[in-house]
Amino acid sequence: MSSAVVVGASGGIGRALVAALAAGGAHGTVFALSRSPAPQAGPVRSVPADITDEVSVAAAAQRVGEAGPVDLVIVASGILHGPGVAPEKALRTLDPAAMAAVMAVNAIGPALVAKHLLPLMPRKGRRVFAALSARVGSIGDNRLGGWYAYRASKAALNQVLRTLAVETARTHPELIVAGLHPGTVQTALSRPFRPDPGPGLFAPEESAAHLMRILDGLQIRDSGRVFAWDGQPIPP
Repeated sequence: MSSAVVVGASGGIGRALVAALAAGGAHGTVFALSRSPAPQAGPVRSVPADITDEVSVAAAAQRVGEAGPVDLVIVASGILHGPGVAPEKALRTLDPAAMAAVMAVNAIGPALVAKHLLPLMPRKGRRVFAALSARVGSIGDNRLGGWYAYRASKAALNQVLRTLAVETARTHPELIVAGLHPGTVQTALSRPFRPDPGPGLFAPEESAAHLMRILDGLQIRDSGRVFAWDGQPIPP
């Protein structure tokens, strides 16, 4: 059986996706990649990986490849805030170092993952490469402004995915590349910004279930697009 890979497996959505894939039983091995991997049981294997370090990503890919072909990759890594990083309310608060850090995780990191894991995905047969995007990465849907670094990084990610879809249409004609907007999820990433519990706020397990349904339903014509948790396409 082929393998599935979840990058960013230590985050709330990443952990839930790993659990859902392990319970589904469709993959012989589910690789859980993160900077601080924890011991796993059953079909789950933890592998250290830092998506801001290409050497680390390459080493993780080598370990994944030892188990055989990969038919699903989900990049669930992301940063919105943290030490020295916060969403900008106005242009005057923009910090170039913080913006570069956000870009490194949200846009460059997934590109590096694709660079090193795509060679492990067979050229024939349905395969999926997906990454968690965000509605705020949509240029056409931007009516509120603010959040320069996060918006730009997710827009850049969407372009990376679209470009990957164009290239792999020639090399992997049955591969589907997609961005996924998980909605507002009860994780550390959203904690300072999310509304009180209510409609549209999901537990990680709920979000993972929505995302798995989207992944299962994707078709070749969907490659290069971004979809919200309810399956609706998000404009570029």
